[in-house]
This record gives sequence, C-alpha cells and structure tokens, in this order.
Amino acid sequence: MIEAVAAYFVRIKIGKLLLAMLQSTLVSLEVFFLTLIFSIPLALLICSGRMSRIKAVSGITNVFLLIIRGTPLMLQLIFVYFAPQMIFHAGLDRFIAAIVAMVINYGAYFAEIYRGGIQSVSQGQYEAAKVLGFTRSQTFFRIIVPQVVKRIIPPMGNEVITLVKDTALVQVLGVAELFHVAQTQSGRLVSVMPLFIAGVFYFVMNWGVSKAFDFMEKKLGYYK
Repeated sequence: MIEAVAAYFVRIKIGKLLLAMLQSTLVSLEVFFLTLIFSIPLALLICSGRMSRIKAVSGITNVFLLIIRGTPLMLQLIFVYFAPQMIFHAGLDRFIAAIVAMVINYGAYFAEIYRGGIQSVSQGQYEAAKVLGFTRSQTFFRIIVPQVVKRIIPPMGNEVITLVKDTALVQVLGVAELFHVAQTQSGRLVSVMPLFIAGVFYFVMNWGVSKAFDFMEKKLGYYK
C-alpha cells in the first residue's frame, strides 16, 4: 500500500515537471520564432547598408557590426534592458527587451551571411545579364537571388541552430524559458533530471531545424 502511494506521488511529480518544462519550451519557441521573423528582414537592411556605395552609410554600418559581433549576446541583453531605464527612466518589458536584443544580434550575423552570398556570385553574371537586356532589379531577383539563397542555406542553418541554444540566454533577464525552468526545478528537486529533459527538448528542436534546412537544400539542388 505504501509503495503504491509513493509511486502515485512520483507520477504526479513527474507529470507536473513535464508540464512546467513544456510550458517553458513554448516560451523558448516564441523567442526563437520572433527573433527569426524580425531578424531576417533586418539583416537585409544591414546588408544593404554594409554594401552601400555611400561611405558614411557603409562606415556607420561597419562600426555597428563590429560592436554587435565583438560583444557577448548576454551583455547586449543586459544593455537593451537596463539602458532605457538609466537614460529615459522608462524601461522595456523583460520579454520585449530580450526579443529586441536577440533580433539585433542575429540581424547582424545574418547580414554578413547575406553579404558573403551576394559577393560570391561572379561579376561576369551581372555583365552577361546586362548584355541580355535585363534591368538591374531583374538581374538581382531572377539571377542573383536564387543562387544566393542556395549558397547561404548551410551557414544560415548553423546560425539558426545556434539561435535555438541561445534562447537559454534570455534567462539573464528573468524570462522563464526552458533552461531557466530546468535549473529552478533541478534545484527544487535536488536532481539533474530536469536538466537532462531540457537537453532532450533542445535536441529535438535542433533536429527539427536541421531537417528543415536539409529539405530546403535538397529543394534548391537544381542550382548545382
């Protein structure tokens, strides 16, 4: 009888633990998708600034990229959250501050991937398109972009996989994402099981991302 009661309470504890982990996983996924949705178009703007023929624009963009890529993401999260409070005495919500910092950081990295993909296309293709009567916009969107997309898929996949893991850093602002809850539950239960479960969840998410990029790479295989 005692063993049955003990097993019942163990099942309740495991059920509550899994429920808390699943809820925190939804927060991590929300951070992931919002960062991805907003950083991809931001990266286009940054890339255009980086490649601008106007020296002032390209110079400012270079300094911005140097700062973002040269400082830790955790420091950027703290800065975005606390700087408005210190300067304007009106801070951002913790979750919003986390998203803003993540978007800026990944926008910078994606922009450099875009730039590398665009510059990898030989100048001869631009000249050939001009001879064939294509306008600059037609050349870019019909000839250059399809090749660029194909070439940036692998490095973009690596960055997106890193993004999944970097969602754990938003806990520095007190956002209750997956790893934050895993640490809390691990301390409460005096067990490493929550951390192990979190590792499994991160693995599953990254497996899904990896498969998605493999699928896209195969779909674009006709550009070989």
